[in-house]
Amino acid sequence: MRPLNAQIRLENLRHNYQALKHIHGNKLLAVVKANAYGHGALRCAHALADIADGFAVATIEEALELREGGIDKPIVLLEGVFEAAEYALIDQHRLWPAVGSQWQLEALLAHDWQQPVNVWLKMDSGMHRAGFFPHNFAAAYTALKQSAKVAEIVKFSHFACADEPGSGMTEMQIEAFDLACEGLPGEESLANSAAMLAHPAARRDWGRAGIALYGASPFGGTDERLRPVMRLSTAVFGERVLQPHSPIGYGATFYTSKSTRVGLIACGYADGYPRLAGTDTPVAIGSHRSRLLGRVSMDMITIELDVSREGLGDEVELWGDVVHVNEVAAAAGTIAYELLCNVKRAKFTYFD
Repeated sequence: MRPLNAQIRLENLRHNYQALKHIHGNKLLAVVKANAYGHGALRCAHALADIADGFAVATIEEALELREGGIDKPIVLLEGVFEAAEYALIDQHRLWPAVGSQWQLEALLAHDWQQPVNVWLKMDSGMHRAGFFPHNFAAAYTALKQSAKVAEIVKFSHFACADEPGSGMTEMQIEAFDLACEGLPGEESLANSAAMLAHPAARRDWGRAGIALYGASPFGGTDERLRPVMRLSTAVFGERVLQPHSPIGYGATFYTSKSTRVGLIACGYADGYPRLAGTDTPVAIGSHRSRLLGRVSMDMITIELDVSREGLGDEVELWGDVVHVNEVAAAAGTIAYELLCNVKRAKFTYFD
């Protein structure tokens, strides 16, 4: 069988949740949207079920998967509903919807709720993507507060530049949020992974742990407080020795400068590995770091082998413990989120 394997270390997931909760200091949502950033939403949720204060997803389909899989902790729908009919399912399954637009607000108040609903009311504090503008926020809050259909209201917002600590944008968004929320009682949520780690003023009643939960620092590089959850590996299934000045791969973008042992490994962009990761992108063969040579193909990648110690059948780590996913992301000009979410055609194995 093709030797592409994604090992999901659930003990590392639990470690990261507890480390982030300690940093944040208050309640913490485990964000498991997008299939838990490619790690497997239901398996990750079950691994966290006894320690997590709640979960967050993007869509109602994701929430229903968790409920049907036995997850009974609070689940926040970060994007709210996409059509008014979804409120019936939210009512039935005791979900907590975000409300970030006037039509979502009106549809929620028009629904015949069987039990009062907890609402996460979103403010656009400066990202300008979704949420009520600060000058409209109090009116939306009051409309919900006056309704017997609403139980609790959590005020929240999302940062545009929390992973850029020197930009000043996060501080401006916090100030805008606090000014608009003045005199409006209730819990608050501001900190995503980056804000949790770098902006103490954003640590409110609820944090939202996303990419850091899976062991990838939102700032790039590594963070010794976090442990990588996914280890993506494959194996060498072909090798050859090329003489100096030999081209490798599509486009002949790389030429050998000396006699070179080249290994062929089972992974490519059809598996989610980034095509734009070119020559010198790191891989690890055992504890030895090596590199890609030439372009990534659909199903295969060529790598440099040591002169004598590596060859057919040897395991190659694409990212995980020796090569960090952020290194690969940087080489491809992207972010770890994209790499982790895109993994497919791999055998997933879960370690408790």
